[in-house]
Amino acid sequence: MARVTMQDVAREAGFSVATVSRVLTGSRRVRPDVVRAVRAAQERLGYRTNQLASALRRQATGTVGMVVPQISNPFFTALVQAVERSLHRSGHGLLLCDGEESPDVEAERVRTLLARQVDGLLIVPYDAEQSAACVREAANEVPVVQLDRVVSGAKSDSVAVDNELGMAEMVRHLAIQGYQQLAFVGSQPTNSTAAERLRAYLAHAGARDENNRHRVLLGDFSTAWGQKAGGDIVAGEMPAAIVCANDLIALGVLDALLGHGLHVPDDIALAGFDDIAFATLIRPTLTSVRQPVDELGAEAVRTLLSRLSRKDGMPRKIRIQPEIVPRQSTGATTSASAEGCSGTSGG
Repeated sequence: MARVTMQDVAREAGFSVATVSRVLTGSRRVRPDVVRAVRAAQERLGYRTNQLASALRRQATGTVGMVVPQISNPFFTALVQAVERSLHRSGHGLLLCDGEESPDVEAERVRTLLARQVDGLLIVPYDAEQSAACVREAANEVPVVQLDRVVSGAKSDSVAVDNELGMAEMVRHLAIQGYQQLAFVGSQPTNSTAAERLRAYLAHAGARDENNRHRVLLGDFSTAWGQKAGGDIVAGEMPAAIVCANDLIALGVLDALLGHGLHVPDDIALAGFDDIAFATLIRPTLTSVRQPVDELGAEAVRTLLSRLSRKDGMPRKIRIQPEIVPRQSTGATTSASAEGCSGTSGG
């Protein structure tokens, strides 16, 4: 039986070979209806791309490297899944590395991926300063997209959620619910995510109550830190609500509050950021700022593939809008909580 060719797929789908090639390689954005038609024709004919031949023609490996600070963090796990799905649709493979929350390990992982001749790199930088040299050096060799977190000085595109907007909207949501006296539990501003969320909290919560600026506890993005901070808050002057810089911190704070016999939200309200899957599994369910993880992953892949096909031009800074998901921990109604449970889980 003769091998099915791209020309056969083009005839079956009713489009040019060039259009079919763009769909199958993901090198340029194509209308969704065209993508569906080409993919359907590909499936009907049983066409499979010859990755080796394609790589030889393009002098590319068809693989993309990705480095995240900590793969066990549910947010990064979800982000990797979103990236892998988008890369798979474009015919690219993913080589994933865990930076183990260490700039030295992160740099070693990046060097390993570059040695494997990846076509491009997606990286979530661990530290704003300590990761900068590593990202800059990688961007001098292959197209790089910084995802979720960003270091300065690198000639690379970046895709992230609008952290400042998300935090501002959370403060506004709490004010509407009647919570004016707030405390913030976050991470030391050693990366762009932590810095942006802290800056937005200080600006918007401080504008509502000057004392909110002083009720700030900073550690790291972990449940252990949340537990300690929650205990410290209970031992001092209690605010009306606690805003956490991510959901892992919020889970730790909740554990501490419940351990001290407090009821959420009756005694104190609680909110997180990221909307990981656990936010809907705990009781009370957690109000959070949802990061659209699927959109983040897809946009990062589109940006990288576009840069692979067109390596010139100014770096692009893409920011995606988050949304507030009200749930029981801030006194949301049952219907609002149910609606929040139906959305995409992030991290």
